[in-house]
Amino acid sequence: MEVPEMSSLLRVEPFSAGFFGYFAAETVLALGLVLMIVVPNLGRGTFRVPGTQVRVPWFFGGERYALTGRPDLPGYISVLTLLTALVLLINDLLNTWDHTTQEVLVHAVGDDSVRILAATPFSRLMEALFIGALFLVALASNDRYRSTPAREVRSLSALYNNRRQADLHILLLTCALGMTTVALAENLFVLFVGLELAGFSSYILVAFNKESKFGSEGGMKYFMVGSASSGVGLYGLSLLYLWAGTLQVDALALAWSNIGQEILPYVALGLMLVGFGFKVSAAPFHFAAPDAYAGASSPFAGLLATASKAMGMVGLFRILLVITLPEGTEGSAVWLVLLGVLAAITMTWGNLAALGSKNPKRMLAYSSVAHAGYMMAALTAVGVWNLGEASLDGAAEAASEAVLTALLFHLVVLVAFKMGAFLVIGLLEQEGEVKDDRTLSGLSKRSPLLAVVMFVFMLSLAGVPPLSGFLSKLLVIMGIVKVAAVDVAGSGASVSVFGLDLHWVWSLALLMVLNSAISVYYYLRIGVVMFFDAPAVGRDRPVPRTVFTAIAIAICLTGTVGFGVWGDPLIEVCRDAAEALLR
Repeated sequence: MEVPEMSSLLRVEPFSAGFFGYFAAETVLALGLVLMIVVPNLGRGTFRVPGTQVRVPWFFGGERYALTGRPDLPGYISVLTLLTALVLLINDLLNTWDHTTQEVLVHAVGDDSVRILAATPFSRLMEALFIGALFLVALASNDRYRSTPAREVRSLSALYNNRRQADLHILLLTCALGMTTVALAENLFVLFVGLELAGFSSYILVAFNKESKFGSEGGMKYFMVGSASSGVGLYGLSLLYLWAGTLQVDALALAWSNIGQEILPYVALGLMLVGFGFKVSAAPFHFAAPDAYAGASSPFAGLLATASKAMGMVGLFRILLVITLPEGTEGSAVWLVLLGVLAAITMTWGNLAALGSKNPKRMLAYSSVAHAGYMMAALTAVGVWNLGEASLDGAAEAASEAVLTALLFHLVVLVAFKMGAFLVIGLLEQEGEVKDDRTLSGLSKRSPLLAVVMFVFMLSLAGVPPLSGFLSKLLVIMGIVKVAAVDVAGSGASVSVFGLDLHWVWSLALLMVLNSAISVYYYLRIGVVMFFDAPAVGRDRPVPRTVFTAIAIAICLTGTVGFGVWGDPLIEVCRDAAEALLR
């Protein structure tokens, strides 16, 4: 692969005069994290001047929150920090749509050939996705984890919803910094650091309800499997460095384009795919996901199903599309068949496992596995366009760009309806642990509006028009078929379908349709439980009233319906992001 020129990118050094302006969203996150550490510890502490009896106040120490008297401040700081960062990123994306945003490349001090970070339409879109998901989680957590001082609460059941908000929101902002680092990274080591920064925060968030047996169990499993996969991925990274002598994405792409009969880079690629496979919950690396989702608080489970999955996809984009995807007509991507098989297994297994799951959170976990399969199918299609004698007159590139645009659109809108479903379950979770679908029984009798909203999220997950889930699946399927229809005569990879010569990747589109049909059953089953079953014993009272969670659910509902009926602006933004990634 030829090294991209990136001549249009403005080059800056880390922490230089213009650095903080171009990376305003990340600067806001860092400042919010500092405030999160400082504000809870503002007290009436003093220190004694050595050799005297004079005590000087220094406003730290003593009883927490003594100076402010507001233990709920960390929650508000977190929400405002994430909202400010999100507004800045959306402004950048809107300017990108108008082609007025300056793309920025951060290079090493004194050496502009060493790339560290790059702010492009692709990275800005992924940052907005990450921050948007974390904003919804932080907003809902202000209801879920109340700020009553612990000394006023004595019972263990009350402590379940009483964890210090400072600890929670520090983890959320740390996770945000890690995820934005992944989106911006132009070096695989920097990307790995971002992955682990977000990963460590995620492990703790999953086990945050340590008073719950399910929370501790899910957190431990998620940590152990995640640590093992990170170790495998890091070993692959070290082998890649041993082979190429660098971890810069552009330099690795150049080295890969000149690869010979060497075995080492392929081994490194396989090991790194294991690490990213865990992040996206791809089979067979998904087995910790159901326990993690079931044990975590529902907003955190929603974070795993959306932002964490998207973070893993960013890693796959860098490895599979930027580094190892060959240009020219000499062959397809080396990972093409393997990824196609994994995509088929992942989407099928996820849907079959969801059919037999009675716990709504576990069902949504297996649903996330299936969605990972859909995304991997789209990713497989991107690796097809230059297969063998494929036409390179522009049609093939347009097809690959179309399917990548659809994949990015699906990643973004997934935050709306998947997070929304988890937030609704989170409301009901405040009445007790969610163990089976009786949690949702008779919800229409307790809160008709909430039942309708939950059903809308289920329909979107199933891909029912005119919701955004339908549009995203349709675009992915159409993109795969468009890739399959590109002229591949003489490549040996075409098959005859109804008299048409199509690449075998069309079968992934067909499998997506079949799996989507299977998924309708377990999504509609939630509707049957909500509208036709009687409320379970102990869950016949009105649903708890929570202002912040209601706002978060309303935002998700707006995105689910809005991007379905008017998705053109977001599709254009995703197209710009796809162009930036593939160029």
